[in-house]
Amino acid sequence: MKIIFMGTPDFALKTLAALEKEFGVGMVITQPDKPSGRKKEIVYSPVKQFCLDKKINFLQPAKLKENEILLKNINDFAPDLICVAAYGKILTKEILEAPKIACINIHASILPKYRGAAPINRAIIDGEKETGVTIMDMDLGMDTGNIISIERIKIENSDTTESLTNKLSNLGSKQIIKFINELKIDPIYKSVSQNHGESTLAPKMNQVDGIIDWTKNADEIFNLIRGCSPWPIAHTRIKDKIIKIHKATLDDSPKLSPGAIKNVEGNMIVGCKDRNLKIIEIQKSGQKKISAKDFLNGISNISEPVFK
Repeated sequence: MKIIFMGTPDFALKTLAALEKEFGVGMVITQPDKPSGRKKEIVYSPVKQFCLDKKINFLQPAKLKENEILLKNINDFAPDLICVAAYGKILTKEILEAPKIACINIHASILPKYRGAAPINRAIIDGEKETGVTIMDMDLGMDTGNIISIERIKIENSDTTESLTNKLSNLGSKQIIKFINELKIDPIYKSVSQNHGESTLAPKMNQVDGIIDWTKNADEIFNLIRGCSPWPIAHTRIKDKIIKIHKATLDDSPKLSPGAIKNVEGNMIVGCKDRNLKIIEIQKSGQKKISAKDFLNGISNISEPVFK
């Protein structure tokens, strides 16, 4: 089985590792290097670093459309299968038609819900209790192809985007190995069309998505904090200073007004619309993450501190 893998971030890594271990991967296509962090330093994607470590041939095309060199590389390799996991761009018709068997995608949601770049973040933020991994045929749309299989998993209250990404990548890697082993026995497989009328979108996350509105219910803010971890990090302001909230839990102490902060026996309690949150980990802009208790010590001289 000659396989090309296309992927970039952490979610893709375990699928690539599983494919390489079970079948070998002849070619990997991943996104170009991009600057990251405050210093804008070039950081290799998890997939590129894996390829370097394992000495797997990889390409980093700047574009897919009208890229004759890329298409020649793919066609010369003559893949049986192209496996895609969080590559980050919609594939061209020429690439989709290149493999002998299929071009398939491993997507981190129960399609047709949460089509797009940030299905894990958005599912947590929306308060979903369940998500999963869909293996699908690829077409020219964004996560619109026929469904081959779906595996489901519960979203725990303790889950963040980081922890759920890890769970789903484990699930997806096992799912794709099972599918390919079945393909080796019989290359003809079944798939069913999506119910496009039930589709929802999961657009790429940005900094604005992490802004906390303390007039919302505590559950909504709790979900936002979890869904924005580890990026873009839910954030608020105090005295015009940006404050990032990394971790919180729901709290049943006497209700405070929205955004009001109170030290309750060393615990940092913040009011929301219907009840309170207890902040666990917090970070001032440009500084290291600290405990909420240490943060409280730093604002003890501010009268009636309030998040805005």
